[in-house]
Amino acid sequence: MFTTNGDAWKLQRTIASHGFSSKYLHRYVDNFLDLELTTRLIPLLTEAAKNKKVYDLQDLLKRFAFDNICMSSFGHDPGYLSPSLPNDRFSEAFDEAVMISEMRYRAIHPITWKLCRFFNIGYEKKLKEDIQIMQDFGRSVVKPVKERIISSKSEENKLRNILERLLKYDPNLTDKYLVDMVNATILAGRDTTSASLTWFFWVLHKNKRAEQEIVKEIETKRANNANIEHQHQHQQQHHDSFEEIKDMVYTHAALCESMRIYPPIAINFREATTDDVLPDGTKVTKGTSVGYVPYAMGRMEKLWGPDWAEFRPERWLKEEMDPVSGEKKWRFVPRDPYSFPVFHAGPRICLGKDMAFMQMKRVVTGVLERFRVVPVFEEGFEPVYVVSLTAIMQGGFPVRFEERK
Repeated sequence: MFTTNGDAWKLQRTIASHGFSSKYLHRYVDNFLDLELTTRLIPLLTEAAKNKKVYDLQDLLKRFAFDNICMSSFGHDPGYLSPSLPNDRFSEAFDEAVMISEMRYRAIHPITWKLCRFFNIGYEKKLKEDIQIMQDFGRSVVKPVKERIISSKSEENKLRNILERLLKYDPNLTDKYLVDMVNATILAGRDTTSASLTWFFWVLHKNKRAEQEIVKEIETKRANNANIEHQHQHQQQHHDSFEEIKDMVYTHAALCESMRIYPPIAINFREATTDDVLPDGTKVTKGTSVGYVPYAMGRMEKLWGPDWAEFRPERWLKEEMDPVSGEKKWRFVPRDPYSFPVFHAGPRICLGKDMAFMQMKRVVTGVLERFRVVPVFEEGFEPVYVVSLTAIMQGGFPVRFEERK
C-alpha cells in the first residue's frame, strides 16, 4: 500500500524489510503489542463490562492500531487509546481526505472539483485543511527522530524503527518525503488491521462454534505455556506472548476465512508501465488500469467451492497425527496469494503480513480470553460493508463486553 514507485519504492521497501525479521517481530509483540493491550485496551474493556458501557469497537480498534503502528514504526506514542479517548484529529482528517478524494474520482467532470480547488471553496477547501493536519502530525513525528539521529552515534543494528533506518541511510531525505512515508505507513498499518478485526468480531458473533474453538485453543496454549514456565522457573523466564500466539492455527485460519469474506481492501488497481500480455493471452497496453477485486474473488465458487458463502475456518486446515504425542492436530494450509490476494502478491506483496497476523491474533486472544463481544444491533440486522480506501462498517460497530465466567 506504499504509494511510491521506482527507485523511491525500492529504497523504502529495502529499508523497511529489515524491520520485519523474526527477531523484530518477537520484540514488537513483547514491547509494543502487549503493552498497548494490557495497559490500555483490556482495562478499557474491563471498565466497559463492569459498567455495561457500549463502545464503537471499530473506533477502538482503529485507535489501538494507530497507537501501535506509530510506536513500532516511528517511536511515537499518540496515546489515542488512553482512558479519556482523546479527539483523534489526525484520523478524522485522514478519513475525510479519503472521502473527498473519492468524490473527485466519482465527479461527473473533473472541471467541477478543479474549479473548487482553484477558488479554494467547498470540499476542496476542507481537503486542504485536512492535508495540513496530516502533514503537521507527520512533521511532529519526523522532527524528534531526525534530531535524535543527527545527535546520536547509533549503530545500524540498534536502529529501532523505519524512520531511523531511512535517515541513517540518507540524512538528506526531505521532510516532505518522510512525512509522506509516515502517512502511507499509518494507512497501511492502521486501517487494514482494524478493518479486518472489526469484520472478524462480527463474523464470530454469527458463528458461535468457531468462537468456542478459538477460546478452546487459547485455553490450551495458555495451559501449555504455564506448564513450561513452571518447569523453568529457576531460569526466570517470563510469559512469552510471541510463542503463545505464533502457532495458534485455528485462530489464524479463522482470520483468513473472515478476510476472504470481508477483505480490508475490496479492490486494487495498478497501471501498466509497458505493453504486456497476461497469462491467459489478454493484451495490456501501456497506461491501461488493471484492477483485481479481492471482495469478489473471495466469493467465487470456482476458487472456494459451492460452500463459498459459509464461514468455515476448516477450509484452511488439514488434520494430521502428531508423531510425538499421537494426537490429532490441525496444520494450517495457506492459499497462494493470487487466489487470496488480501495481502497483494508478487514483488509488492505486503511486507507487514506477519506483523498484521501477530497483531490480530494477539488482540483476538487478549479479548476473547476475557470477554464475550456482543453487538448492539436489532435482531436480523446486517451491517453494510462500505467500499472505501479500506472497507469499513457503515455507522461503526456498537458492542457490549461481557466478562467470561
